[in-house]
Amino acid sequence: MEEIVTGALYVVSTPIGNLADMTYRAVHILNSVDIIAAEDTRTSGILLNRYNIKTPMRSYHSYNLKRETERLIGLLSKGKTIALISDAGTPGISDPGYQLVRDAVDNKIRVIPIPGASALLSALVASGLKIDKFVFEGFLPTKKGRKTRIEFLKEEPRTVVLYEAPHRIEKTVSEILSVWGDRKCVLGRELTKKFEEFIHGNLSELLEHILSKNIKGELVLIIEGQNPIKKKRKMKNEGR
Repeated sequence: MEEIVTGALYVVSTPIGNLADMTYRAVHILNSVDIIAAEDTRTSGILLNRYNIKTPMRSYHSYNLKRETERLIGLLSKGKTIALISDAGTPGISDPGYQLVRDAVDNKIRVIPIPGASALLSALVASGLKIDKFVFEGFLPTKKGRKTRIEFLKEEPRTVVLYEAPHRIEKTVSEILSVWGDRKCVLGRELTKKFEEFIHGNLSELLEHILSKNIKGELVLIIEGQNPIKKKRKMKNEGR
């Protein structure tokens, strides 16, 4: 296996659901570093126990971000090797991990990515929508700026990918439908887990499905972009 780089920050992807999706390289890195910075040590502890990884963990999340970032950068500067992991998937994607990576880069500390599972890419490749070009928006603002962002994305020609929570998915689909119109979409749910599901259709059909079901689990919403041909036809008709 590869030799560990002293004083480096390893950004390690972990499974998004199915623990068997852990890579050999990720296991080796997590076993070899000095410290694992984990978003939730209880959640990550399940994964580490599965692969008999005994490396000490430190909590690194949005509530201790400033303090822990400074501490971890200090340890890295002294030659300690650290692995950054999130609750699931690739760190830095819609989680606080980007702050540690940014500060490491600013302090000329080597950052080494260990690729692996990603809910974003898993949902995209199984969606059946056009994905040669796409834009990832993460979570929409919950309050301030939400309406403005939805209006702005209406004109986006690329496929749009969003993360959403089960208790907000009805509101999100309803608002996007009212602003964007009835476009093709796919909702990916519980990816790689026992109850994995892909719901295909238009936004109106998806909304009906959501209203009739108790949607649970982690969600990825993928919506086709603005069709420039349809847009031109609409503008032409409106000009008559």
